[in-house]
Amino acid sequence: MMKIPILDLHRQIAPLRREIDNGIRGVIDRTDFILGDQTRLFEKEAAAYCGVKYALGVSNGTDALKLCLSACGIRPGDGVICPSFTYFATAGAIAGIGAIPVFADIDPLTYNISPESVRSILLRDKKRKIKAVIPVHLYGQCAEMETLLELSVKFGLKVIEDTAQAFGAEYKGKKAGTLGDCAAVSFYPGKNLGAFGDAGMVLTNNKKISEAVSLLRNQGDRGKYNHALLGGNQRMDGIQAAVLRVKLKYLDSWNAKRLENALFYNRHLQYLDLVTPYIRQDCRHTFHHYVCRVIRRRDELADYLNKKGIDARVYYPRSLHLQKCFKYLGSAAGDLSESLYASKEVLAIPVFPELKEKEKEYIIDSIKRFFKC
Repeated sequence: MMKIPILDLHRQIAPLRREIDNGIRGVIDRTDFILGDQTRLFEKEAAAYCGVKYALGVSNGTDALKLCLSACGIRPGDGVICPSFTYFATAGAIAGIGAIPVFADIDPLTYNISPESVRSILLRDKKRKIKAVIPVHLYGQCAEMETLLELSVKFGLKVIEDTAQAFGAEYKGKKAGTLGDCAAVSFYPGKNLGAFGDAGMVLTNNKKISEAVSLLRNQGDRGKYNHALLGGNQRMDGIQAAVLRVKLKYLDSWNAKRLENALFYNRHLQYLDLVTPYIRQDCRHTFHHYVCRVIRRRDELADYLNKKGIDARVYYPRSLHLQKCFKYLGSAAGDLSESLYASKEVLAIPVFPELKEKEKEYIIDSIKRFFKC
């Protein structure tokens, strides 16, 4: 029996170890551990990679979201629309600054926020002061940004992209995180571009937002103890920047391999009793996760694969509007039906770039054996 994890960072890091060690050693030699030269260089390189004017290194993806919200003028009591089917940090960041998460449903094909659900909320919800929308580019594929941007103009909303799972993805030729007013990025170690700890980034083409984030992440300090506003301590470490600078050079090749692995799965799983991931033709999917929809016996299949040594996981088993911490918002169990269906049917299997051919074949064979094909 093989043992195949959902992600194997040992395989990724091993060939890069000398480069990474040299980068970390440089930070230690200079002792510029917070922000510093490596962070400034990584910000410049990340901005160039994404094709955006400003990239600001911060402490983690959740803080990046909070900084985006604050820099966009979102205040306590303001409503912010986000999908219910996503990782907790999206809504947690909204609530964390005192704003109100307003949950939207998802598109059943992409699992991303549904523009029609957003439109419906904006048309019917006159009580809450809805000031922004956060589309999450879930699993590595961009949300339907064109329609969401049109809605933002019509209703006067800020658009903050949650690009935690989609750094390097593209929407109609533009990089994820460059389409809205600003974007939050996570470099959590398990991401396609991952640090050696927590790290994040804010992307924007807006100078005022960039200046606000630069202040907010560093105690609101303009220098020489001149605090222009109430900020926090949300800065990127130099060591994380050094690691990310090395790994950024390999990101496109890693993402290409993830897509290759995903297409291999799609070819071999298409006639089974499951739905393979939908790939938009006008987007570049980076496959942070390869997620199937298993209409029947999802949990049985997950148990079977795990017993075969294959790390199969559910992202995400409970929609956010049903989480206990958001009970005060009053969402009912019957709300947001597509989000509920997805939480009961999705299953992720390993898709990381370093998968070996025999491992992919073992995964396919195991799934076929479960369905007795």
